[in-house]
Amino acid sequence: MTESINILKVVKFRQLIPGLLSLLLRLPTLLFVIKELNKVSEGKGVTIGLHLEENAVKFANNPAILYEDVRYTYKEFNQEINRYAHYFLSRGLKKGDTIVVFVENRPEYLIIVGAACKIGAVTSLINTNQRSSALKHSINLAPGKMYLIGEELIDVFETIKPELEIQKEDTLCFLADKGQTGIPAGYIHLQEAVRDFSTDNPPTTSQITNNDPYTYIFTSGTTGLPKAAILPHMRWISSMLGFGKAVMNLKSSDILYCTMPLFHGTALGIAWPTVTAKGAALAIGRKFSARNFWKNAAGLNATAFVYIGELCRYLINQPPSPDDINNPIKKIIGNGLRPDIWLDFKKRFSIEKIYELYGGSEFPFIFVNSFDIDCTIGICSQPFAIVEYDMALDKPVLDRNGFMQRVKTGETGLLLGEITPKTVFAGYTDREATKQKILHDVFQKGDVWLNSGDLLRNVGYNHAQFVDRLGDTYRWKGENVSSSEVEKVVNSLDQVSMSAAYGVVIPGFDGRAGMAAIIPMLDVAKFDLNNLAQTLKNELPHYAISVRTQ
Repeated sequence: MTESINILKVVKFRQLIPGLLSLLLRLPTLLFVIKELNKVSEGKGVTIGLHLEENAVKFANNPAILYEDVRYTYKEFNQEINRYAHYFLSRGLKKGDTIVVFVENRPEYLIIVGAACKIGAVTSLINTNQRSSALKHSINLAPGKMYLIGEELIDVFETIKPELEIQKEDTLCFLADKGQTGIPAGYIHLQEAVRDFSTDNPPTTSQITNNDPYTYIFTSGTTGLPKAAILPHMRWISSMLGFGKAVMNLKSSDILYCTMPLFHGTALGIAWPTVTAKGAALAIGRKFSARNFWKNAAGLNATAFVYIGELCRYLINQPPSPDDINNPIKKIIGNGLRPDIWLDFKKRFSIEKIYELYGGSEFPFIFVNSFDIDCTIGICSQPFAIVEYDMALDKPVLDRNGFMQRVKTGETGLLLGEITPKTVFAGYTDREATKQKILHDVFQKGDVWLNSGDLLRNVGYNHAQFVDRLGDTYRWKGENVSSSEVEKVVNSLDQVSMSAAYGVVIPGFDGRAGMAAIIPMLDVAKFDLNNLAQTLKNELPHYAISVRTQ
């Protein structure tokens, strides 16, 4: 079950000293951040829209967004957001309405999210890799009053549009890309539609609170089809304060390079808010390219980047190059950098600081490697517990009173996060899925905890190390894959009696590659493997397809 390498069992106090000294030097900033975070946890303080408006004044001429040959200053970025916000209002959108966004990485993505934040609408950010039934399921989880579809994905969307819960009064918008060939019938050309709208801040921004939801991020969780996690403004603002001001400490001259899809929480909820804290710039890459990554980073003069573990694995697997060490990157932030490549990655690419973190789009708690301790996910300031877990019985170990037990230093167990008035679990759009994640009476009668579904190792001094995931899910190519979703597709074939999908470790790769064991209805020699492969390609995103069928 365990796939991490136990390089670091226990943190020694001497390892914390450099980090402690660094934090002491920034004590005034940390005290300010703690004060502001307390406000946010009480539902007070700034919202995303208000923060963007403040930055448009404070950092008016600083670069905010860089993308290919497009450049927005903070003032220009806010003005463009306002155009979209006024247009949304003109279409009758209001607080609480949903806007479905099915677009690849580009500036319009963040402009749309920012505009929705200012009017209180909620963006439903659809994974651009999804196809067929999974895509239909995700969109129908939170049907929109408006659907914003990128030209690059219009054909994919059109194949499932008849099966969506789209009403006559709903609006379909087309976001043109560079290769625009014409606007499909029934769609509004969004970029043209917003052109003449006001660039002034809309009056609705001040009516939003940081308890209000701003987006739905889709997560496969531990079972079944994707679930829509509800993210409130306070999550984004907390990231801005915590990562932007207290952890990364990027300056206005810094540029953070993001090649991760913006529908992922690490890109939208970590990278974007982090740069806005002190007026740094976010450089958006359309897609990740291991071959051109360092060349592109140098061309942008990027000083930081955001990652998931697979991205780092792809980079270190590239042939050595002079660009490896001759790059401007000094800090990186993300999750999933495995211990077996951590030190080599840091040395080969001359990275000074690795701010590894652990969390979930829906989790109200997060671990951050604030003390720069190699091979750990760092510390968590919110209340958490790592409890003993029986792998054979697939459930936590209980004492004679029926309560769970915390593991000792150096041991591995199931991570739980306490749900309190200050650590609120917003949950999913699916109430039953939300209920299944919550545990009651864990250590004493009346307490409430969130089950992360992940195994962590307690390495001491409030630090932890990620070990593995539980449940019928596995991670491949940076995405969580539901075994039951794969099995459902395989079992739909007439030639299949039964199937079992699971992940297997492949040396040199992060996560687990998908495999499917099949009991056929007929002789194996007569089994139509081509039909199986084609069905999987039609019905599943590429990362969920069993490796041998690709």
